Amino acid sequence: MCRIAGIANKSLSLPSLEAMVTQMCNLQQHGGPDDAGVYSCPESNLVLGHRRLALLDLSPAGHQPMVYGDRYIISFNGEIYNFPELKKELMQAGMIFHTQCDTEVILAAFARWNTQGFARLKGMFAFALYDTIEKDLYLVRDPSGIKPLYYSVSDTSIEFASEMRAFAASGNKSENQHWPVFQLAYGHVPEPVTTLLGVKPLHKGCFYKYNLSTGVSSYQSFTHYSYSNSITDVSAARLAIKNALHNAVGRHLLSDAPIGVFLSGGIDSGIITTLASGFQHRHLKTLSLYFKEEQFSEKKYQDSIIDQIHCKHYQHLLTETEFNACFPAILQDMDMPSCDGINTWFISKYAKQQGLKAVLSGIGGDELFGGYPSFNRISIAGRLQRIPSRVLLQAKQNADKRMNRLTYLSLEGIKGKYLFLRGQYIPRQIARQLGATEKQVWSILEEHPALPSLSRLLPKNQASWMELNMYMQNQLLRDADVMSMAHGVEIRVPFLDEEVIKTALSVTPAVKYSGRIPKQLLIDAFKNKLPEVVWNRQKMGFSLPFTQWLHKSAFVKDTMESGNAAARNNYKDFKEGKLHWIHLMSLIILQTRGVS
Repeated sequence: MCRIAGIANKSLSLPSLEAMVTQMCNLQQHGGPDDAGVYSCPESNLVLGHRRLALLDLSPAGHQPMVYGDRYIISFNGEIYNFPELKKELMQAGMIFHTQCDTEVILAAFARWNTQGFARLKGMFAFALYDTIEKDLYLVRDPSGIKPLYYSVSDTSIEFASEMRAFAASGNKSENQHWPVFQLAYGHVPEPVTTLLGVKPLHKGCFYKYNLSTGVSSYQSFTHYSYSNSITDVSAARLAIKNALHNAVGRHLLSDAPIGVFLSGGIDSGIITTLASGFQHRHLKTLSLYFKEEQFSEKKYQDSIIDQIHCKHYQHLLTETEFNACFPAILQDMDMPSCDGINTWFISKYAKQQGLKAVLSGIGGDELFGGYPSFNRISIAGRLQRIPSRVLLQAKQNADKRMNRLTYLSLEGIKGKYLFLRGQYIPRQIARQLGATEKQVWSILEEHPALPSLSRLLPKNQASWMELNMYMQNQLLRDADVMSMAHGVEIRVPFLDEEVIKTALSVTPAVKYSGRIPKQLLIDAFKNKLPEVVWNRQKMGFSLPFTQWLHKSAFVKDTMESGNAAARNNYKDFKEGKLHWIHLMSLIILQTRGVS
């Protein structure tokens, strides 16, 4: 994994562009500490930049931006897990290679298959590829949106980067005044909204083609996933899932640098850990956090898995003192605002201290196999959404926060259901916090994001789509990327391997979501590998004793009491136990970013 950036601009000199791109890369240096490079194309006034985190072919041969055949240039962030197979096929077709890295395989695949080659890449990726003959610049992002890529286009220029913070180097970007509305409603800023006007994320599974001679552009999908009912037998489903995850973990262990696994003590990380240990990878370590506060600590579950596998283990006791010392830095390391991701920041810090450059994570298991409460609540949300809007909107007066979120069901489709099930503040509260009118807040939330109709899907598959494409996409994956790369560590997600996703989406809901406990099908597929104490318990999640720690934080107290009356009142509610810590986090983010 790395960080990329670039600008093409006809109205600026090449030295000016080189200076700006170099600065864009420097602002992302944490994500690519091993090497840096810049490629300049005078004929098109294009500059591509790169910061490298070396994981495959650690030699200088993996330097980027990389040139292939004196025609194609790439700046690439991510991993292509099937590159050995693609390389073999391309060599048989006569393509020549000079390195052992996956970057060169992308270039050769494009030289051989053009844009049809994008769908053949299996992994996590975001890259810019330039064809010097056709003068076409391609921006490409993986089908699950694991890797970020933001871009901005004007009449005379195009610029892109892996992180929003990089656009500060190119200047002339105005803040999107609406982002705080989304943060308070969702707990994050959902795609395609960003904190800057005119800067947007490339949609997953798509490529953007921009011709530097004519300025003509096009946007095209090269792959997408869909739900089907092709697997209807329980035994067949278990076997298919077992095989798919085994294969995925094997692919994700591909590395020339030390690699580890995040072991929280839950089902998903437990499965990934036990599968990874079975490959007896010479670099493999497990990493875990635990706490003195026993109600939050999962150490006994971690230990139960550790006792039955053969790996090196590292467990870190995270204390309130360490949390308080690091909290301001964590907020600063956020790129796009998010109310979570702090646990990932800490575990990535310890991974770095253990000499690891890549770690496997269990992200995706809950979304694919029904691990969240939303899977049981989605049908109720659908029925409530049929109540007339004028009735739903009256719920804003209700003192019960669970009841006043009924107002969100006045929004049509999955957006209303998501905000009802996962939303933080309702429009009336947001308006009060931001000094806006309630009508303005509703208007902003109605406009973005524009989401498809899911009426063709059964309710639990609607919940799966919602969790994959909204919560995981906009919060979990973004947090995982930014917080890990703050320490120069790559997070890999085997549950989002193409084979695993296609297998999970092909299981009929009657089979996939049945059982006494959530994720019963996934558990049954790996019951012989997991200790019963891990799977036969109530879901806890990978969380921290935040309520206690934030209650006593002087930094939080000073931050919130320096805000407006609404911020101070919300902080008072938190201190009195009336506000969840994760809702307080959104307010802290607004305060530290100068929004009041």
